[in-house]
Amino acid sequence: MTKPNRDIRKKKRGPPSQGGRKPPQLVRMDEPLISAIDGWRKKQDDSPSRPEAIRRLVALGLAVKHKLKQPPAAIAARAKELAAKAIDKMSDGKASADDQSHRKRRLLKGPEEFRESRVDRAKVKP
Repeated sequence: MTKPNRDIRKKKRGPPSQGGRKPPQLVRMDEPLISAIDGWRKKQDDSPSRPEAIRRLVALGLAVKHKLKQPPAAIAARAKELAAKAIDKMSDGKASADDQSHRKRRLLKGPEEFRESRVDRAKVKP
């Protein structure tokens, strides 16, 4: 007696499985973005498909560590410099130079309440 055909499995056609089906993600993009992705694809050695190119670009974007354009100290110094220029423009021309510099220094430092650390808002260390 011969074996029935049901027991013999046919080979599946197509590429090998990539670890099962993953849920598809629908992303809508405008034409300039799609053309930029296609341009990036052409520059690659293996010329990946568009979905593969998008996956690679997303992985590259997530791997990049973002840095601030200016460190916070530089931002504060720049703000202080701009404030000093604005104060100079608005200063009273009748006051003495010593008095003007004293006023300017008080304005740049800010009120004492803002300079001292608040006890009721102490930082909690994790």
